[in-house]
Amino acid sequence: MTEQIPSTLRETLIKADAIWKFFGSVSVLKGVDLTLESGQIHALLGGNGAGKSTLMKIIAGLHPVDRGDLYVGGVKANNLTPVLSRQLGIHLVPQEPMLFPNLTVEENVLMHMPGNRAELKSRLIDLIKEVGSSLELHTPAGQLEVADQQMVEILRGLIRNARILILDEPTSALTPREVAKLFTRMRALSAQGVGIFFISHKLGEIREIAETVSILRDGKVVLAGPPKSFSDAEIVRAMTQIEGKSAFEIDEARPEFTEGMEVLRVQNLCGEGFAHISFSLHAGEVLGLAGVVGSGRTELAETLYGIRKAARGRITVDGLDLTETSPIKSLDHGVVYLPEDRQSSGLFVDASLCWNSSSLVLYREPAWLRLGAEEQRFQDYVKSLGIVCASSSQAVRTLSGGNQQKILLAKCLAANPKVLILDEPTRGVDVAVRADIYRLIDDLAARGVAILLISSDHEEVQRLSNRVLVMDHGHPGGELRGAEISVDTIAQLSFGVTAEQGAKQC
Repeated sequence: MTEQIPSTLRETLIKADAIWKFFGSVSVLKGVDLTLESGQIHALLGGNGAGKSTLMKIIAGLHPVDRGDLYVGGVKANNLTPVLSRQLGIHLVPQEPMLFPNLTVEENVLMHMPGNRAELKSRLIDLIKEVGSSLELHTPAGQLEVADQQMVEILRGLIRNARILILDEPTSALTPREVAKLFTRMRALSAQGVGIFFISHKLGEIREIAETVSILRDGKVVLAGPPKSFSDAEIVRAMTQIEGKSAFEIDEARPEFTEGMEVLRVQNLCGEGFAHISFSLHAGEVLGLAGVVGSGRTELAETLYGIRKAARGRITVDGLDLTETSPIKSLDHGVVYLPEDRQSSGLFVDASLCWNSSSLVLYREPAWLRLGAEEQRFQDYVKSLGIVCASSSQAVRTLSGGNQQKILLAKCLAANPKVLILDEPTRGVDVAVRADIYRLIDDLAARGVAILLISSDHEEVQRLSNRVLVMDHGHPGGELRGAEISVDTIAQLSFGVTAEQGAKQC
């Protein structure tokens, strides 16, 4: 275990003193007090919209302080800019990666860095090895999966020797092995004196990595201290004012599943990033699709939906051949896809909430019927999904991440899916929203919707799935049913370990 800097030798890197932040007449932060010391990993926890990201953006120079004082290294810094923040050694890794898609990994990381290019490139190669990544320097950022894009953002900060690192949901699209590698690197940085703010919605991760946790609710710090000082129930109550963890029912086992009629059949399907995939999906079934990032899961989903073309094999829906499909054709036959990246692939972030929720079905409706139908549809989903918003006309980008995800779900449900493909449906959402989504998936399955669930969270796959398929480097890695489904067996198959090999390692 990496040793931490003794508390007596630490310096205060960040001190927030009664920070307030307003957007118009709405107060997002309400007198927040917070400190970060050198060598400290300080976790921030709270529901979507609690103020975590806003506070971090103030520290990163993206928003000014409206009231109160911010100190960096003991110096008052209420009017930070992104440039000044970087000069002070502060680096923010945002929840949604902000890369130049047509530039390479190397160009994105080393942009505007002074010094000898060859030496910088060599340092970057060494750093990539240190964090256990397989990134290639020449790969355009736009071709990377979300997990690798997040790693590029982290590398931007590490190579600039950041003293204060802000990680906003860095593990939301990472596999357990990638999370372990990231945590190893975080501990090493902590031992070198780097202070780290770590935003996460996963209690297990916070208990594993953080020395201190601050819980925000409604713009205020409502609980703070070592994670071991609080039970899960206490943390949940602080976040939500709901009594006890049981209110979220996250650990509840799925009800007994009775196999219904076959809806989707995939036979020996081959395409970009995967080969020889075969399975069937039945009405009312949740079929988990697991595997490491890069195993071909998203490519398979996009091929089933018609975004990508199959090289060979066959796709049938209710016995109808849809191998040569397109998104419109898929929608017409009840196949709906919720993409992994809600901002770049799922939502029109500058369009209204109302329009977004209807955007998949507008092509089916006469123009003169659309306006009334859109509003009614949206209000129905506000009630059924618990969407928190001020108006149906506000832009998607003004919502918290959890509410954006609910808008994306509303958009998919409006298409009346027969087969619903969910790619990382709980990425970057808080505990309460995650539970809402779990209950929605249970309800859809009970109503006969066939669901293909793609998730990097093995506990989520275990909790929700009636059956699990695992992909290993684009190929079938195994199938699990009933009592066979566990976090350990999913992980073993994801990394190409057979059940016999796994037993030998235990």
